[in-house]
Amino acid sequence: MPADEIRERLIVALDVPTLDDAKRVVSTLGDTVGFYKIGYQLVFAGGLDYAGELIRSGRKVFLDMKLLDIDNTVAKGVENIARMGVTMLTLHAYPKAMRAAVAAAEGSGLCLLGVTVLTSMDEQDLRDAGYAYDPQSLVQRRAEQARDAGMGGIVCSAAEAALVRGVVGPDMAVVTPGIRPAGAAHGDQKRVTAPADAIRAGASHLVVGRPIIAAEDPKSAAQSILQDMKAAVAD
Repeated sequence: MPADEIRERLIVALDVPTLDDAKRVVSTLGDTVGFYKIGYQLVFAGGLDYAGELIRSGRKVFLDMKLLDIDNTVAKGVENIARMGVTMLTLHAYPKAMRAAVAAAEGSGLCLLGVTVLTSMDEQDLRDAGYAYDPQSLVQRRAEQARDAGMGGIVCSAAEAALVRGVVGPDMAVVTPGIRPAGAAHGDQKRVTAPADAIRAGASHLVVGRPIIAAEDPKSAAQSILQDMKAAVAD
């Protein structure tokens, strides 16, 4: 697989408190990375405007908003996000919300991703939240519902990537956060996987935050992960 294609499969999470911090990360990584995730932390510090800057500079943006609301509200939000030129957008994988989002994004280049079970949650967390499913069963159910709704992909732990790939087939994106290279701290993530293992399990894209942005040498850390991904694809 060409290096440029591997590069497009690594998404660096700009989970930083300020725009200046985000700009430093992007500047440091240079051409090594071309795809960035913007989530709640940066969105509320001017991140939506910065998303536009990144897009205009030729980079891709994964807007991690995990939308969930009544159908009309979801649809109107998705319509405006699609106009921004965002590449990927998350919403919680509830069937009605997904169907509304798919209809709103029709004809655009926006890839809608259904969030199954957060990688910070385990079976006890789901039980505490009132779910009668273990993580794997809930991931499978939501992946089936996302596929049937016409979504572009799934967000799941790499531990469930093989299961999800079996449900959604070869064409949908399978995006896996909770990626931790060997020796990296888990932080608040409970279901984590190494980069190469995630690719081998069927992930199409890896989301990596702290192991890159908090590294002593972020560019070297990103290059190392890309090498692991390349080796896994070659396998």
